[in-house]
This record gives sequence, C-alpha cells and structure tokens, in this order.
Amino acid sequence: MIAEPKQKKTLKIIFDSNVFFVSLKFKIDIFEELKSLLGMNFEPILLSPIHRELEGLTEKGSLKDRKNARHALQLAEKCKLVEVEEHLDSPDDLIMKVAEEWNAPVFTNDKQLREKLRNINVPVIYVRQKARLEIDGRIQSLV
Repeated sequence: MIAEPKQKKTLKIIFDSNVFFVSLKFKIDIFEELKSLLGMNFEPILLSPIHRELEGLTEKGSLKDRKNARHALQLAEKCKLVEVEEHLDSPDDLIMKVAEEWNAPVFTNDKQLREKLRNINVPVIYVRQKARLEIDGRIQSLV
C-alpha cells in the first residue's frame, strides 16, 4: 500500500502596512525575499483595518505620499485580505491579537510593534540593513 503524500500546510504571515513602503523605499521584492528566507510555502495576510489604513493614505498627505500609498496598495493585492472587526484601540493591537490567536509570524518594520510581539513570543520578520529580511524568533515548521 502506498501512503498518500503529506499535504504541506501554508504558513500564514500577517503583514503590517509599513512593509509595503519599505519595499518601495529600499527596492526590495518582499515576496521573493520571504520565499528565499523561509524556504516554505507562505500566505501573506492583510487584515482589513490595515487595508483601510492604506486606502486612507492614498487620499491624504503630499502627492509623493499618496503615490507611495497607491503603490503599497498594489503590492497589498498579493495578500489575502482577511475581514476582522475593529474593536481594539489600534491596528497594532489588532495585529498582535490575531498573530497570537493564529500563532502566525508578523512582517513589520515598526520597532515598537516588533518589541511588543516578541514580548508575547510571536516571531517577527523585518528588513535589516535596508537590504535583506531577518526573523526574530522561531517559526514552527509546518508538515
């Protein structure tokens, strides 16, 4: 009898809005870099309040800021949009709550959020030295 191949699970990674701007600023293909860094299947997740935050940025600020926000929204289209209720004080609190519930790493370059996530043992992916991605914490292997 031949055993069925094990189906690989996909690692969910929650994206913070700032990673899309980092991609633009440092000219990093964040999706390819993630693929290379992780060496496993992953699903980029964008929570609905974070998406609305990006949409709001396309309407305010300087012309350059609005243009960057539109570019960020284009990159965000590669993410799975997950509808969640906004009942917490801030987008950061929401990201922390969902990451902890799902046991999912977070991709952010926000230093305060990174510290808060590490305090609750959530792995964090971030851009280091304006050129490469790094993981702070341990991502569980999925099989």
